[in-house]
Amino acid sequence: MKKLNIKVGGWNFDNSYSRLSDKLFTRIKPQKVKAPELVLFNEELAWEMGLKKSEKQGLNGAEVFSGNAIPPGAEPLAQAYAGHQFGHFTMLGDGRAHLLGEQICPSGKRVDVQLKGSGRTPYSRMGDGRATLYSMLREYLISEALYHLGIPSSRSLAVALTGEQVPRERMHPGAVLTRISSSHIRVGTFEYIRQFVDEEHLKSFFHYTVQRHYPEFEDGISSRGENLEIDPEAVLEFVRKVMEKQTDLVVNWMRVGFIHGVMNTDNTTLSGETIDYGPCAFMNDYHPKTVFSSIDTQGRYSFANQAGIAQWNVGCLAGALLPLMGENQETALESARDMLSGFPALFRKKWLKMMGQKLGLSNPGKEDGKLISELMDWMEKEQADYTNTFRYLSDREVTDQTHWNGKEFQNWKKRWETRLQNETGGKDTALQTMQKTNPNYIPRNHLVEEALEDAGLKADFTKFNFLMEVLKAPYSEQQVEKDFNRVPIGWDDAYQTFCGT
Repeated sequence: MKKLNIKVGGWNFDNSYSRLSDKLFTRIKPQKVKAPELVLFNEELAWEMGLKKSEKQGLNGAEVFSGNAIPPGAEPLAQAYAGHQFGHFTMLGDGRAHLLGEQICPSGKRVDVQLKGSGRTPYSRMGDGRATLYSMLREYLISEALYHLGIPSSRSLAVALTGEQVPRERMHPGAVLTRISSSHIRVGTFEYIRQFVDEEHLKSFFHYTVQRHYPEFEDGISSRGENLEIDPEAVLEFVRKVMEKQTDLVVNWMRVGFIHGVMNTDNTTLSGETIDYGPCAFMNDYHPKTVFSSIDTQGRYSFANQAGIAQWNVGCLAGALLPLMGENQETALESARDMLSGFPALFRKKWLKMMGQKLGLSNPGKEDGKLISELMDWMEKEQADYTNTFRYLSDREVTDQTHWNGKEFQNWKKRWETRLQNETGGKDTALQTMQKTNPNYIPRNHLVEEALEDAGLKADFTKFNFLMEVLKAPYSEQQVEKDFNRVPIGWDDAYQTFCGT
């Protein structure tokens, strides 16, 4: 494993969250570690953030990204939040994470810089506050893969070893991940304020979130002395906008076969970004009820259930904000329910458009919906590979074409090709759209585990680095082994993913 000797400068912190009420967080520094060593550093992301690599300028990267050194301008804190976990409400908070602050990038974009696995906080409960190298490498790889697939996601800046062992199912090398996101404001943050603080804080935090993520609703907020007045209609439209973003996010996940695995409200961001990559995985053989998470024993967060759970989570946000939707709470509740009832139609519209793009259909209609359903039914019956089926239809090379040579599929394909004749530009233009929508490469579960086994347990990053490079260009043709996209028979049958805590 190559040792990274990097000094990092160019920090430009402005910590708006730390200027909020101290009822929303605890000021606390990361716990220092024994022997920090930087093993991964995302130079592309660092450049976007305005961070400079220099031997003469800045702090030692291993010290900063392990939590041993605090960069200038940072104000470390652990955020308080609550959340519904598998449908059950509980008090939570950053139990093994520290928000260093908000970096202002050269573009003007504000991003959170958070250390994960950086030690215990008042919200740790019975946890040790630490993380394994294995799990932090997993988050680094999958979060960056989603980003390059064009899906809103938190990103990973660095991984640093701690020089200490972490007990899980066995002893693991400890590590700290540096996570970057538009913010760490969650549905669970509003749930926490509603349940454990008070309405004035709910108003002020709503105002803060609007300023940070939805400035189009600022006209609905005014001040009268020290008190905020909020237009109930602005709150309702705010929730509607969050619902649209969550719908877009889930539709994007389903486009590439991604299963989040733990869609609790504390993992539902107001920015509409994917966050937290513990039990997540990608579906290979198509089955809508696919679950890989070891803790999801009832299939609550299966591939097909993700849309319904997104609606449920947004409902929790609406419930938390109900006091701001008007003095008459019965009327407010009815308005919120009416708004949420529009989710199925919204999701269906966006899902149909996405599936149309996967098949080169620019404006799919009712009959196209039937064509899509027939394909999905065939895929489920034949247990066809989700990614490879669309790669095959996109005129990409697929090693094993057994699934697609049968009469039933070929008859469907002829109907689809006839339908493409109605598209402007015909099949050639359709294929161009499809090749930009359907990835050639995803983080195949067996490849991810092979890479993590070598890097996380044996300090051999050869497979990890190669897989990471492939996943940086998921829609292009690359020089990979012939069987790169072939999943070993039966490999996924007993595959499980874990939370990491």
